This record gives sequence, structure tokens and C-alpha cells, in this order.
Amino acid sequence: MGSSGSALKVCTDHQGGINWLSLSPDGQHLLTGSEDGTARLWSTADSQCHGHFQGHESYITFCHLENEVAFTCSADHTIRKWDVMTSQCLAIYRGHTSIVNRILVAKDYLFSGSYDRTARCWSVDKEKQIQEFRGHRNCVLTLAHWSSRDVLDESEQEQEKLSRDFLVTGSTDCTVKVWWVSSGRCYQTLLGHTGAVLCLTLDAPNRELFSGSTDYTIRTWNIVTGEQLKVFKEHQGSVICLELVNRYLYSGSADKTVKCWLADTGEQVQTYKTHKHSVSTLKYHAGILFTGSGDACARAFNSKTGVLQRIFRGHKFIINCIQIHNELLYTASHDGTLRIWDERSVQGKSPQKGSLSRLFNNRVGCTEQQENGELEAVELM
Repeated sequence: MGSSGSALKVCTDHQGGINWLSLSPDGQHLLTGSEDGTARLWSTADSQCHGHFQGHESYITFCHLENEVAFTCSADHTIRKWDVMTSQCLAIYRGHTSIVNRILVAKDYLFSGSYDRTARCWSVDKEKQIQEFRGHRNCVLTLAHWSSRDVLDESEQEQEKLSRDFLVTGSTDCTVKVWWVSSGRCYQTLLGHTGAVLCLTLDAPNRELFSGSTDYTIRTWNIVTGEQLKVFKEHQGSVICLELVNRYLYSGSADKTVKCWLADTGEQVQTYKTHKHSVSTLKYHAGILFTGSGDACARAFNSKTGVLQRIFRGHKFIINCIQIHNELLYTASHDGTLRIWDERSVQGKSPQKGSLSRLFNNRVGCTEQQENGELEAVELM
């Protein structure tokens, strides 16, 4: 196990912590949203900042990147749409009366969840509010979306002439709600959690929804009937993040562990330890489970054996988000930096020329430093 990974770059342009990191569908750009009230666009080809989105009046809580447009939401109660090429603000979505903490783009819809206890649906193109979802008794923290076409077999699709869209919301009121997008009416209220619902993940083809909570449990639900199917109870702290890969469910917790479960049976098959603080984010990639923690380190585990393969040290505060693209690991932290690492070393591959060499070729005034046998990350101002 490598004691520490070597960051290829440290990007320090933000003047405040980075709360979220989004990768464009085409993989060409990354978007960071920060406590400094701005978002920045980064090229995955050279890791340079190619856009600076300014206009929010408070910190950015979350961001989402498409190929041509970007979306940010903020504690200033608004959502903004941006042109990726020009960094110009294309639209401001107003209506929420408190912090907007999460957005979700699906089809032509933009969904948002807020501390004002509501979720809302906006038209991406017409830039107006379509629907308001009111019924939670506390903050809306997390969102998911599914369509009836996603869960119906061919015979059922013939009977269902029109596809119906549904929004799923998780709240600090301990409930999950499923809403008709067209009418704003509540379709199902999923009861069972005894703590705030922090995270959701959907497996629409199997008609299943997974929810993680501060009650230390994960629950799985039939999204059509609302029936609670299973309760996963092995965590000893809040369940903060979830990811479903090939019917394996990975859960990161405040108990300093990640657990792997068989989604079909609820059986726990692996626990990933060694974190010194809460697991704040996780990402599965090519047999490796990457995690970010409140201990300011990212880690790479063999997903099957649970063996820790590498620790990525360098951040000073909690890692809030991870992305992986073109054999590079990107970590965004509350210390305000975006760090870029070579993940080939985790897989036992030799670093090759190409995108990695371009990182160094595009550095200006950078020097390599050696400390404790490791290559120090070079800060880019």
C-alpha cells in the first residue's frame, strides 16, 4: 500500500472552500462551486481555469455542468444558468425563499431543493418555474428523478401512452416523498427513517430507491408501490453518501467506514476502514473504490478485497467531492483547492505520456520539490 499519492497539480484560484465538483458529459470540462460565491470552469486537457462565473450574492452550495451550459445554486436563494464558452449568466431562477442546496437536471427540467421546505421544477429553456412541491415539514436536502418509462416493461409501455415524470425528495423531516412533476401532487410518502434523509440513489429498471439517513440506516423502497423492502443496519453513524454499481451498494458514513452491500439481499459483503473522520464522498471506478474524508485525505481501496491501496495526502480540510476522468483523480476540498492526481499508480500501471504530460507542459513557473520521498504538489496561482 502506497503511503501517499503525488498530486500532479494544485489549483488555488478559489478564495473559499469548494462545495461541489461536476464533470461535463463529454468529459472536456470540470466545474467547481465555492464558498467565495463563484464557480470556475476547468479544462480536463490542461487543467487550466477557462471560465469564472461571477454574480451570486452568497456562497455556492452545488453545481451541475452540461456540455454547453452550467448551473449553480446558492445561499442567495437563486439558481443561475451560465454559458460555458463566455462565462455569461444566461438566466436567474428566482422563487425560493431560503438557501438552495441542491439542483438536478433531467430532460428539459431543472429541479431544486431548498431550506424553505420546498422543491421546485423549472423549464431549462423557457427559464420559468413550472411547479412547486410543497409538503415537507423541514429542509429538502437531496433529489432524484425517474420516469414511468424507466420502470415499465414493453407490455406495460404499450398501455402507458404518455411517460410520466416523478421527483423524489429527501428531507430533514425524516421522510422521502415522491411527486408527480406534472401536477405537483405528492404520489407517495415513504415513512420509516427516524433521522434526516441525507442521500438518495435510484435503480429505476429494478424499481428501487435507496435512502441514507442520520438514523444510521439505509432503506430500500419500491418506487412504484412505496413499499419498504429492506433496512441495512450495520453502520454506527449517519449515512452520508451512496453509490450503486452493478447491484453493489456502497455507503459512506460518519462512522469512518464505507460498506458494500448486495442490493438484492441486503447482505454486507465488505467494510473499508482506516478513515480517521467521516466519509464525505465516494466514487467507484474500474474495480477501485475512491473515498474522500473529513480527515482531508482521499483513499483508494480494492473494491473486492477491501485492501487499502493508496492514500492521497495534501488537502488541509474535508474533501467534499471526487471525480475521475481519463485516469486522473480530481479532489475538491473545503480548503479551497482542486487537486489532480494520477490514479494509474493505484491500478499498478506505469504513468504514460499524453494527458498527464500535458499537465506538466502547461505549467508556468512550476518546480518539483521532494519531501519525505514524495513529489510535492505544485500550487498554481
